[in-house]
Amino acid sequence: MNKDIAVLIPALNEEKMIGGLVAELKERFEVVVVVDDGSSDRTSLLAKENGAVVLQHSKCKGKGEALKTGFRYILEERANISAVLTMDGDGQHQVSDVANFETSYRRNKNTFMWVGKRKIKGTDMPFIRRLTNISMSFIISFFSGQWIPDTQNGFRLIKTPVIKNVRLITSNFETESELLIKAGWKRYKIGSVPISTVYSEEKSKINPIRDTMRFFRMLAIVFFPLLLRIKRKK
Repeated sequence: MNKDIAVLIPALNEEKMIGGLVAELKERFEVVVVVDDGSSDRTSLLAKENGAVVLQHSKCKGKGEALKTGFRYILEERANISAVLTMDGDGQHQVSDVANFETSYRRNKNTFMWVGKRKIKGTDMPFIRRLTNISMSFIISFFSGQWIPDTQNGFRLIKTPVIKNVRLITSNFETESELLIKAGWKRYKIGSVPISTVYSEEKSKINPIRDTMRFFRMLAIVFFPLLLRIKRKK
């Protein structure tokens, strides 16, 4: 039973998978936190029935806000936790892959974050998503200053110093990219962990046009203050 790693699951209308996922995770982790981001189904009820700590948003605020809510709770209420494992609640992240994160965490003391790495070639990953993943990985790796092969993967293990010291300002899917870029700026080493590639019939909640625009807006917001500081120093 892991007592120093907490699992954090941001969830929106995931009643189909959340109960079984939490039950399976509770066999390995003492603390499993589900942030229900304004669901209209039984997500909160099923998560709670299977042993999760459930935090609720009265309305949908975005995946980034759900992650921040969970991070705050863990930092403030769970002083013994030294790392947070983030997972999606739709079944695309397999509990069997958790062992790869645990092993890397125990062995590599100088790494502060691990990001799941899916096999992209030769899989059922939709072409548009494959193209997006590859291009975004190059862009985010460039800005973070280190190679991260699957930056769009939300299956991650993050040490608490990263969560404490990286201030996140976005609210949606781009928050995960913001975290990688800012962690890189603070010279936190980011590693990769091989995980399964799973694609079910569930429709992705990512809107390609809207969320791409949000990503570039995030870059502008993040870099503008940085450029101002550099200019002032000159």
